[in-house]
Amino acid sequence: MIHNLPEKCIVEVPCLVDKNGVQPTRIGSLPPHLAALIQTNVNVQSLTVEAALTKKKDYIYYAAMLDPHTAAELDLDQIWHLVDDLIEAHGDWLPKYTN
Repeated sequence: MIHNLPEKCIVEVPCLVDKNGVQPTRIGSLPPHLAALIQTNVNVQSLTVEAALTKKKDYIYYAAMLDPHTAAELDLDQIWHLVDDLIEAHGDWLPKYTN
């Protein structure tokens, strides 16, 4: 739907709803600066999915380190400890990750 974002990326686009159902509107390409901004979030989401699929904890750290908001607020050591704390606090809800 949006040409300059990854094909498997999930996006919200305007849709036409009529008797034929829901038809998404092809957007084409976003302005480069908007696509770049969105791509930063897509990268975090892709790494999070990779962590879930492979059960490798390192991908959780990578995702947190690349998150624009987290990286703006915390240094790498703080991000590492935050991830550890979150995994410990929510571990019952998470799969067992390997390093």
